[in-house]
Amino acid sequence: MSRVLRRIAEEVLGPEKARRVWSRIDLVGDIAIIKSPAIHGGVEGLTLEDFRRLAEELARRLPYVKSVWLAASPMMGAERVREFVHLAGERRTETVYVEHGCRFKVDIARVFITPRLSFEHIRVARLVGEGERVVNMFAGAGLFSIIIACKAKPRVVHSIDVNPHAYRAMVENIRLNKVEGIVIPYLGDAKEVVLEKLRGAADRVLMPLPELALDYFPYAVEALDSRGVVHVYLHVRAGRGEDPRARAAGMVAGAAERLGVRVKILHARVVRKVGPRLFQVVVDAHVEKPG
Repeated sequence: MSRVLRRIAEEVLGPEKARRVWSRIDLVGDIAIIKSPAIHGGVEGLTLEDFRRLAEELARRLPYVKSVWLAASPMMGAERVREFVHLAGERRTETVYVEHGCRFKVDIARVFITPRLSFEHIRVARLVGEGERVVNMFAGAGLFSIIIACKAKPRVVHSIDVNPHAYRAMVENIRLNKVEGIVIPYLGDAKEVVLEKLRGAADRVLMPLPELALDYFPYAVEALDSRGVVHVYLHVRAGRGEDPRARAAGMVAGAAERLGVRVKILHARVVRKVGPRLFQVVVDAHVEKPG
């Protein structure tokens, strides 16, 4: 698919402009999203007319693409949504997205979703042991939680999000994928839900929101029983020759030290590049509480 997108972009825009944009096209169900290179500080050099011409060609040549939108801003606010500009095709933002055999009803304008986490979704699901209790602190429309429920054998997945649109989508997706009773949805701020309802309730905690991961790390530890694994997703800037994985691991180790808990870094990997020298990194950390 990447070759097809690159070829279309080069034919419409020419090699130089295409280089800036073709790898920023995401397909979510039957919607194509073109992310502006300027979102994370990249060089733009593209006009709205350029985006419209590319979008029209995508809709014409890819029969499974029914709507094309420009993501014109980074994620904003507690609800983690972007500003979108309609470019071509149907003027709708709702679709059904399929990943790892699971189906998700989503509205791209109201709920954050990216197919670029597909490998992470299944990677984490394969790590979950039978009977584990999982807390997902930033669940969105429920992709991590539901894929874990479908592909592993957890006892329960507590699935939290503060965005009411994401919560409603998550409730519907739980029903759609028949994992009621395994995935338990919560609407609210993750730290408040953990402190009020989920202290010591988890063997594994997911924190797939880089903007809040370190601030909320103490609440992830609160959610753990005496010990367990925390998956911490971070945005890390790395200079030339600097390993973003090592930087991220050091950040998690430092957060654990400040809390007075033992930590062993099990694994760190670059999930994706999100801007010039800016990387999304996941750190899998085994945490043991004192006493």
